[in-house]
Amino acid sequence: MNLPKTPSFNLQGKRALVTGAGRGIGLASAVALAEAGASVTLTARSQHEIESAALAIREKGWLAESKTLDVTDLKAVEAFIQQSEPFDILVSSAGGARHKSALDVTEEDFDFTLSLNTKSAFFVAQSVAKKLIEHNLPGSLITISSQMGHVGGPDRATYCASKHAIEGFTKSMSRELGAHNIRINTLCPTFIKTPLTEPSLKDPSFKAYVENMIALQRVGEIEDIMGPIVFLASDASALMTGSALMIDGGWTAY
Repeated sequence: MNLPKTPSFNLQGKRALVTGAGRGIGLASAVALAEAGASVTLTARSQHEIESAALAIREKGWLAESKTLDVTDLKAVEAFIQQSEPFDILVSSAGGARHKSALDVTEEDFDFTLSLNTKSAFFVAQSVAKKLIEHNLPGSLITISSQMGHVGGPDRATYCASKHAIEGFTKSMSRELGAHNIRINTLCPTFIKTPLTEPSLKDPSFKAYVENMIALQRVGEIEDIMGPIVFLASDASALMTGSALMIDGGWTAY
């Protein structure tokens, strides 16, 4: 009997770019990819954080380097990607939030959130895809979206708008990039314990609301996204594109 062979999760020989890699989900993604064998470039505005993170990864015997980069500086992003060897894997994790009532959101709040979360993610993906197509290479592009890209949430109108938009361009780009064997998907976490969510989760009533909305009744840890990142980056998800991988503990099942 010829048994089927499980696709490999090994990323040896692959080059990965991770934005927002200084902390939280971005850092966890970089570690997971490096541990799986990829050579990882960590980028963020915080030079000290990504240099320290890259050093710690190398001390584990894995491959990592850092590049200080502001993803909202689209010309700098494009120049960096153009002068680099193609990246087989992209994890676009840079992002932010200004949570307030929709009635209190200012134009500056709106522009900040959409520029950082959506506009930068779109153009990073575009630049990485262009370089892959130029070299006739396949690739896996992953954007860190959110459960809030599929539902609404109190005081999160602009954040939800930014993440719903990511889901939209991911579906559209998958239709265009599929012919080049480039896959693009989103990873959609629930509330994960990170520096970004820490202020909200310090409020006992809000934390109770969050845990009540999650079927597994716990806030996520950054380790919860590491396996899914490797899955999306690897051949194990070879037929997956234009999709959202929900890591939400059951929030959107309600």
